[in-house]
Parts: sequence; C-alpha cells; structure tokens
Amino acid sequence: MYVLSTEIKNSEKISDFSKPFKYAKGLLKYQEAVEVQRELAEKVIVEDLADSIQIVGGMDVSCNLYDPHQMIYASTVALSYENLQVVETSSVAEKQTFPYIPGLLSFRESPSLIRSFEKLQKKPDVLLIDGQGICHPRGLGIASHIGVLLDIPTIGVAKSILVGEQSGELGKEVGSQLSLIWKGKTVAMSLRTKRGSNPLIISIGHRISLQTAVEVVKRCLKGYRLPEATRQAHIAANQHRRSRTWTP
Repeated sequence: MYVLSTEIKNSEKISDFSKPFKYAKGLLKYQEAVEVQRELAEKVIVEDLADSIQIVGGMDVSCNLYDPHQMIYASTVALSYENLQVVETSSVAEKQTFPYIPGLLSFRESPSLIRSFEKLQKKPDVLLIDGQGICHPRGLGIASHIGVLLDIPTIGVAKSILVGEQSGELGKEVGSQLSLIWKGKTVAMSLRTKRGSNPLIISIGHRISLQTAVEVVKRCLKGYRLPEATRQAHIAANQHRRSRTWTP
C-alpha cells in the first residue's frame, strides 16, 4: 500500500518530492496519487511562450520493467534552437520509488527527470518530454506534471494515443496534422513527422498553447520520427543505462 505525505522541509529540493507531494516506496496509495494528479491538473497554464526560444530541451528515460533492481536512467538534453545541436546533457541513475502503474507514469519517472534537469547549467526555455501532456484521463500526463512542478513551458510528445480520437484521416505527408478530440474538446494534435511512420501525439504540457507546441515540434524535426530534442534525450538515456553497472 502507498500513503501520501505533504511535509517538505526548507532544505529539501523540489525533485526530492515532486513538490507539493512527497512520495516514496511504501508511502502512496493509488487513489491518493490520482487526487494529486487532479490537484496539479488545475495548475496547468495554457498560454503562448512569452519569450523567444534560445535553448530547447528534451527529456526521456531508459529502464527495463523486468530489471530486479528497478533502476531508472533519466536524461535531459539542451539544444540550440537555431541549429538543433546538443549543447549540454545531464543524466542520473536512480532506483525507482514508485511502481509502474498505467496513468501514473509521472510518479515513477518525474523525480529522476527533474533531478537531471537540475544538474543542467544551461536551462532550456521549453522542454519536449517523451509522454503525454494534458492528453490524459485526468489532464496531467508527465509533461504537464513536470511543467507545473518546474513552472516552465513543456510539451508532451507521445508515440501513441492515450485518450481521444482523431478528427479524420491523417494525411501521409510530413507536417500533416489532425486534432485529437476527447469529451468534445481538442486535447492534442496528431502530427505526421516522418513519411511512412505513425504520427506523434503532441499536447500542451504547461505554459504553452497547442498551436505553439506543434510549431516547436515541427521546428525540431531533422528527418526522424522523433523531434531532435526527445531523440537526443532517448539516445542519452540509453547510453547512460548501458554505461552503468548497478550496485546496492
């Protein structure tokens, strides 16, 4: 069973508890995690970026569900928005403190991702995160969760649909897009990023509009299915996992 704690000491960092809620193995019940999501979902801000983008960031994790040590390898990369070259990479390896539960992915991955973000010297102006934003049953996928906790613009870049249906038939050309509708509202955009590949699901994370989120993702394409920010984060997380040997 899991029990919720909200006590945070002044000396403790946001990533230690994913403020305002502390969760650790053996301390959080499923229903309480759901309530945390609902509360944080109310804090999501839908607005365009106020400043120009100089540095774009990507976040991803690498892990094995069958790893007996249950390690998470999390990476955040910073890229120049002008030429999409990596300017900094930060990675951490940690033992997970929350189990894999569909719909609660952010509780498992966000603490490690935030810690990797905190290590960056060059902080991104916007983060592209592998996973859902508001396109989530409770409006708080990992991109929104991290965006609210860090209070920076974030974009959800997911590889499959979690909720909603496409509003029509998506074109085959790169750049083709269709709204994803759920409960009568547009919650994401289905975007063709590579010809012959399945589309990505782009959604608002925090402090950005859907239109701007899609434009940023398109700007980050370099011929691959994934935008360069999350592609490089994926590469970094896998490299970090392969380079580490877990010890208790």
